[in-house]
Amino acid sequence: MSTIKKAALVALATGLGIGALGACSDSGSGSSGSDSKTVTLVSHDSFAASASVLKAFEKTSGYRVKVLKDGDAGEAVNKAILTKDNPQGDVFFGVDNTLLSRALDNHLFEPYQAAGLNQVRPESLPGHDHAVTPIDTGEICVNYDKAYFTSHHVKPPATFADLTEPAYRNLLVTENASTSSPGLGFLLGSAARYGGKGWPAYWTKLKGNGVKVVDTWEQAYNEEFSGSAGGKKAGGDRPLVVSYASSPPAEAIYAHPQPRTAPTGVATGTCFRQIEYAGLLAHAKNPKGGKALIDFLISTRFQDDMPLNMFVDPVNEKAQAPADYRKYAVRVATPQTMPPDEIAQHRDEWVRTWTSLVLK
Repeated sequence: MSTIKKAALVALATGLGIGALGACSDSGSGSSGSDSKTVTLVSHDSFAASASVLKAFEKTSGYRVKVLKDGDAGEAVNKAILTKDNPQGDVFFGVDNTLLSRALDNHLFEPYQAAGLNQVRPESLPGHDHAVTPIDTGEICVNYDKAYFTSHHVKPPATFADLTEPAYRNLLVTENASTSSPGLGFLLGSAARYGGKGWPAYWTKLKGNGVKVVDTWEQAYNEEFSGSAGGKKAGGDRPLVVSYASSPPAEAIYAHPQPRTAPTGVATGTCFRQIEYAGLLAHAKNPKGGKALIDFLISTRFQDDMPLNMFVDPVNEKAQAPADYRKYAVRVATPQTMPPDEIAQHRDEWVRTWTSLVLK
């Protein structure tokens, strides 16, 4: 799953028993925008927007929006690459900074300088000649079960180093870095913290301290984690999980009754910054409509709507997240980051090393 964050979205749907949160004009497998009045957005399964927001775009632009949800983030990117000569749509949304180089190396996008780009926070801009446009940000972080640490009179961990301490032995569950974007983000966060030569030693300590690895975020958060609604229902017994800084608002906002504070917290010293992008697909059948849609995705109308639909942070400096989201959101002042070029250079090598070190 990509994002994002997006993670929290699935938590709601599966953990709290609510229905699908997508509010798209249309969805499902199917056609691209082959006519000039339809624009097709290809994305991951966690894409969601209020129906009224997409209707607003349709009213002002004259285009009908179709949404094709195409699996989790990695799966959707791979499918887009495989179909790049005959794309399934006009715009792809959901490639993040951990996978961006793979998309760019395969010439997935047609450069486009979006209208309103001057309102995007500069730190979110990718620096690739407008090949893609940033849409949202979020942080991949260790979440903790507040009730567990209170009842055991143990201070929750705060940093990467804390997680290797005996007090947290057999408490952490994370995702497989080769199959999960949060798992990959956590690996990259450790590499940013300890360096390309230092992170294997960190993971050796983490393995020695009983870290558990599962394939997907869904398994980790909604089955293994004792602090989530889904984890409680499934009997999860790990009070530490790799998820997102935006997961606590999801746990609080949709709880009944709504708590004064979120039941889960964030170890803010374990966070890695994730940025999601949209791009105009090369060979798109409706490039004009695709450009209009990208412009809309960074407008305040769409950006204001994102936090409570996909549990991500807007990149538009003028956007305002809803009050409920701001109430429970955890701010991460200094997340770990890594330049896309460095990720591109080392990602596959590091994942192979991680797999050999942690899973064997």
